[in-house]
Amino acid sequence: MAEDQLQAFLEKVRQLNAFVARSEADPQLREALRRCSHHQEVVALARQQGFEIGRRWGETDITAAGDGNLLGGPCPEPGAEKIEPLIAIAGLRLERIHSCEASSPTGFWYDQPEQEWVTLLQGSALIRFADEPDPQELNRGDSLLISAHRRHRVERTDRHPGTIWLALFWPPG
Repeated sequence: MAEDQLQAFLEKVRQLNAFVARSEADPQLREALRRCSHHQEVVALARQQGFEIGRRWGETDITAAGDGNLLGGPCPEPGAEKIEPLIAIAGLRLERIHSCEASSPTGFWYDQPEQEWVTLLQGSALIRFADEPDPQELNRGDSLLISAHRRHRVERTDRHPGTIWLALFWPPG
């Protein structure tokens, strides 16, 4: 581990420890923490208290696009996503999708005629399938194969710096 990575890791541990100490001393904060249902709610609560604990190991805070850098570019506005076609040839389509606190509209389900393979390059997301009772959480490095016409929706993506997806689409068969 390089020294700058070690220092970033140690600073996150210090921030986490300070947040834990404050939550143990403040019953209202402890109750607010208990009511959090997912990682991003904990990160937001910590941020309200002045602590930055959201960056996951190996993630950098990239705010400007680099030439060809899949992790580059500014985070979209909260609730939005930016779709960038990367390749479109002979029935294959590869897209980079950058989401920020995005979710599918109420009652909306994707029902795509194509197969889709998706992986998360950054952040996390909650995906719900119409044929499953519980949503699936995806984190950095996770991938998922979605069959053609399998109805699904995005329940949530991360706030700044957002969730970055790489999605490959192709016809069934």
